[in-house]
Amino acid sequence: MKQYKITVNGKTYDVAVEEVASAAPASPAASAPVSSAPAPVVAAPAPAAPAAGGETVKAPIPGTILELKVNKGAAVKAGDTLCILEAMKMENDIAAPRDGVIADVCVTKGASVNTGDALFILE
Repeated sequence: MKQYKITVNGKTYDVAVEEVASAAPASPAASAPVSSAPAPVVAAPAPAAPAAGGETVKAPIPGTILELKVNKGAAVKAGDTLCILEAMKMENDIAAPRDGVIADVCVTKGASVNTGDALFILE
């Protein structure tokens, strides 16, 4: 066991940490008391399903869509800019990963997106 002092919001706590060499996770009963209250259930949004044979172009970072450069049905070549994503005060071009046709536009101008959110479906 290792002893540490941790300060959170100005209050100091003495903490003992046990180092576990096993790759198997510790059982909840051994590591901490288990609350009898049920855990809250949070439904994750369903990911956009790509069209048959389609590829989903996803947001690489969280940000805001500043501008859409293509519409549904547009033919694009690998490297063409699909939209501009603002993240941390920087404008990022989101490029087409390959040649194809835009089957669906999943976002609108001004929309906030998280990492992994579907932006476009490319056929």
